[in-house]
Amino acid sequence: MTSQSWIAQPGSALHGALAIPGDKSVSHRAVMFAALADGTSRVEGFLEGEDTRATAAIFERLGVRIETPSPSTRIVHGVGVDGLQAPTGELDCGNAGTGMRLLAGLLAAQPFDSVLVGDESLSRRPMRRVTAPLAQMGARIETREDGTPPLRIHGGQALHGIDYASPVASAQIKSCLLLAGLYADGDTTVREPHPTRDYTERMLSAFGVDIDFSPGYARLRGGQRLRATDIAVPADFSSAAFFLVAASIIPGSDVTLKAVGLNPRRTGLLEALRLMGADIEVHDAREHGGEPVADLRVRYAALKGARIPESVVPDMIDEFPALFVAAAAAQGQTIVSGAAELRVKESDRLAAMATGLRTLGVQVDETPDGATIHGGPIGGGTIESHGDHRIAMAFCIAGQLSSGEVLVRDIANVATSFPGFDTLAVGAGFGLTPAR
Repeated sequence: MTSQSWIAQPGSALHGALAIPGDKSVSHRAVMFAALADGTSRVEGFLEGEDTRATAAIFERLGVRIETPSPSTRIVHGVGVDGLQAPTGELDCGNAGTGMRLLAGLLAAQPFDSVLVGDESLSRRPMRRVTAPLAQMGARIETREDGTPPLRIHGGQALHGIDYASPVASAQIKSCLLLAGLYADGDTTVREPHPTRDYTERMLSAFGVDIDFSPGYARLRGGQRLRATDIAVPADFSSAAFFLVAASIIPGSDVTLKAVGLNPRRTGLLEALRLMGADIEVHDAREHGGEPVADLRVRYAALKGARIPESVVPDMIDEFPALFVAAAAAQGQTIVSGAAELRVKESDRLAAMATGLRTLGVQVDETPDGATIHGGPIGGGTIESHGDHRIAMAFCIAGQLSSGEVLVRDIANVATSFPGFDTLAVGAGFGLTPAR
């Protein structure tokens, strides 16, 4: 579909075995670490999204040869930790916050200057959370006055390891500092207020880096090299989340999602949906490249509202738009707190979801760090997604239960994380058409 808007309305019960695209976070890291490795790595299951392609294109600008023998496959000819070349011109991260924040740590340690830019949405996102600790390590990075991109990174700085207690539970902050730590003198340690996903730690270990990590803690010593390895990228849990919720709330649905990544710091939505009474089974649990994966079978269940434990919030920060729709479809109230981080994602997701659900007739009481969603009938209306891919997909789900058409506007950024979402959704049973 080439339209900039979608019309979502009730379709049919969802059925089938669905292949969700590769994990965005793992795809970013696989290309980055393979580029820094000694030797050639093969990445299978690479997400063919705009964000991840932007990261791959940046490494090609930095002198790394990357082949694409077939869709979702990359062969990366690593140049070693000391082999990146100075780019000509700015490096465009597109909409990828992960790409920009991780690259900030990596490029802060290079002998050359570089500039990281992004699209309109990324250019509003806070970067002091990485530039401040990087400055403690000896980096020199300039931002706009309000701490937003572009990032002007001065090369040739001697970095030293630090022991950093992060005020924010963020895998991007942790990963940024660990990448800088590879080049720093001494040990770099990151401590978190709550454990976050450990993709970076697991993958660095797979590339041969000696790294000590446990939930909420990671430490590595500088001066290590990476050795090439092959990576199988699991299906993206955050993308699977939309079908987990849709099948849970559309009567008669029975869907199996294949080979979904189940990193324990990523799957808070499973716990939240089960608290609400969802029927989700885990089958054929196994490992791909150090990451746990499994097939998920989800069937319709009459959901009930619940208080979402704050302890699972950091493990589902990208899944809240989908959860809000599940809450709207549930009987009773669902209470979310401790989720202020949602206000600094691609959009202010708390405000965007609350406003959108109210447009569809759902009562939502917004708070500074969450909301109370009162389940009930969902009506039609026009939704502004604010260029946020997860907001757009969430309201496509809401439209499956609506009493009228739901027009979802500004959906182009869905391609950043879930290319082909519309085709897969329609094939599974969604009522979803391009707006005329």
